[in-house]
Amino acid sequence: MARYCFCLLLFCLTSACSDQTAERRTYVLTTGTTGGTFYPVGVALSTLVSALDDSDFSLTAISSAGSMENIKLMRDNQAQFGLILAIFAAWAYDGEGPIRNPQRHIRGISAMWPNVEHFVLRSDLVTSGTIADLANLDGARYSIGMRNSGAEQTGFYIFDALGIDYTNDLSIAYMGYGPSADAMQDGNIVGMNVPAGPPVTAITRAYALLGERMTILNFSEAELNAINYQFPLWDFYELAPGTYPMQEKLVTTAYSPNVFVVRDDVSEEIVYNMTKLLWENLATLQEIHSATKEMAIEDALKGIPVPLHPGALRYYQERGVEIPEHLLGG
Repeated sequence: MARYCFCLLLFCLTSACSDQTAERRTYVLTTGTTGGTFYPVGVALSTLVSALDDSDFSLTAISSAGSMENIKLMRDNQAQFGLILAIFAAWAYDGEGPIRNPQRHIRGISAMWPNVEHFVLRSDLVTSGTIADLANLDGARYSIGMRNSGAEQTGFYIFDALGIDYTNDLSIAYMGYGPSADAMQDGNIVGMNVPAGPPVTAITRAYALLGERMTILNFSEAELNAINYQFPLWDFYELAPGTYPMQEKLVTTAYSPNVFVVRDDVSEEIVYNMTKLLWENLATLQEIHSATKEMAIEDALKGIPVPLHPGALRYYQERGVEIPEHLLGG
């Protein structure tokens, strides 16, 4: 009898431990390159989760090539949460653009900060000062971003919309943001494509290395209209003088939204808690990266092209946020 009771007690303790382990599951948040904005904000989110004593889950932020790889990681359930460009969410959900198969498991949590286009060019090659100057480089080497990244795909999308023949006008290099800044300093490339929330570490570094020898290109109204031909996601964005060291002039570039997404098989309670943690700790995020200073609960649902996860939907309903009809039914 005593032996039976001991075995029963051992079973109960083991079961309790197993239940606790199951309750505090670790999820993966896939972000972007270390020189961009996705990664530091993703790490901040994971740290906030870890700091909660009563949290029923943990979150690990990992670096990646960006939006395209993040879609693949979430498809394969190697990541459950992701930061991606809004256009990638639209492409993925319907199986369009560079994503062939619909990814109907993707659900929205929140719009994040603006993803600002930084098309950088060596100053001595600048003529008009707009992105049209990239059509006049006569095969010079230009970094589009890492392979399978959001920078690569949106960069080519913008080039196609503007009629820039990058197969002939440019020699494309595939580099991360930090290595691109170094390569400009070394003279190995003449420019780089760095879409991210300002101030971007790699752009700050590039200005420190090159100063007035580099220029962030402007977008004209005609160019902005051209890139909105299929998905009207872009708008003008002004980089005020001093956004970056030695940036003395206003730069009128373009931006599209970033979005925080999750797989639909993550529980409603976990996503509700994640959404609540995001918005109730926004001040902490804003201290970590100034890109998040442009986030506001009133704009939380602007630019999300996929249905909301039920957990996020519940949080916004409790906060009295108006829910657009196309975001319901997730």
